[in-house]
Amino acid sequence: MPEIRIVDVTDESSFALIPRCADPGFDHRTCDYWEDADRGSKAARLSWLERGAATDAPARPRTGNPFLDDAAKENPFNPFAAGRGSAANPFAPARDEPDDNPFAPHRPTKPAVAADAPRKLALLARGLAVFGSYAKVMLVDDVAVAWTQFGPLSAYPRALRLRELYPQLPDAPLPAVITCIATTREARELGYAQRLVGTVCGDLADRGFSAVEAYPARGVDEDATSAATPEFWVAAGFAVAVDDERFPVVRREL
Repeated sequence: MPEIRIVDVTDESSFALIPRCADPGFDHRTCDYWEDADRGSKAARLSWLERGAATDAPARPRTGNPFLDDAAKENPFNPFAAGRGSAANPFAPARDEPDDNPFAPHRPTKPAVAADAPRKLALLARGLAVFGSYAKVMLVDDVAVAWTQFGPLSAYPRALRLRELYPQLPDAPLPAVITCIATTREARELGYAQRLVGTVCGDLADRGFSAVEAYPARGVDEDATSAATPEFWVAAGFAVAVDDERFPVVRREL
């Protein structure tokens, strides 16, 4: 019997396990389609796999407000900024103050990834300290065969926007969502994706969610969709909540 393991994506080593898409034009490791409702893309972007890509953002325009500008630390009139020529911040600890206060309660270190981590890993790590992992990889005999992305609805603006199209969907309690499910071409039709979805649903139930939704596609090639088909989700225990021709919604009570 093959050895099956399911790994939470929480750091660079687990991020490196994510298998490549069957279609080389797409890449799970650089996709921000669900995280960016306006400009998100599923395209393969090799530069995003490099360290530091998560911080490659255009500079914000100066507003003239020293409390808003990115360059406020250079403004001598900002009493809350430290820097050349500025007054000390009376609300910040002194630099010579001991780092460890023996009389203060110790706060546990929050899980996080490096500031220069690959951009997609940074997106997946946004909720580590509160929600936990946003993704899982399935390994069979140490070979990655399937991947899934999920999380609270608030983490995925495109899902929020799509959901607004259907007022018949319940607003409370808000569901968790599974945005992506994929297997390698070699591992298809072996039940791995179904098993991975079942694990995610159990995980979400343990985290306190009472329902989970997914937003599959119709009429597209199986290599071009990250959310499978309605038929896949029905086989995984979901019900079709919105039977739309283009953007159906499936839902499973937990």
